[in-house]
Amino acid sequence: MTWRATVLTIMPDFFPGPLGLSLAGKALLEEKWSLATIDIRDFATDKHRSVDDTPAGGGAGMVMRADIAAAAIDAARLMMPPASPTIYLSPRGAPLTETHVDVLS
Repeated sequence: MTWRATVLTIMPDFFPGPLGLSLAGKALLEEKWSLATIDIRDFATDKHRSVDDTPAGGGAGMVMRADIAAAAIDAARLMMPPASPTIYLSPRGAPLTETHVDVLS
């Protein structure tokens, strides 16, 4: 069974990006793992395909709209085997370290 990664992004053309030039890229070419992208903008509900909004508490910057992110995550999970892990990178989450990742053999 090949290890598979699905990336949700608003810039799917960025992938595989640097991964294509590394050892991971060589493994990707050898089909030791696969990479798929899902464009989060496909789940936008307005004509401009907006996926971000101003922070609820105010302040500078933009945040991803929760309804659109949830729809994209739900669609990705439907394409995955039931026991597949989901990693959602968020500034409120715990730091992702090597202790959080299972080593595949």
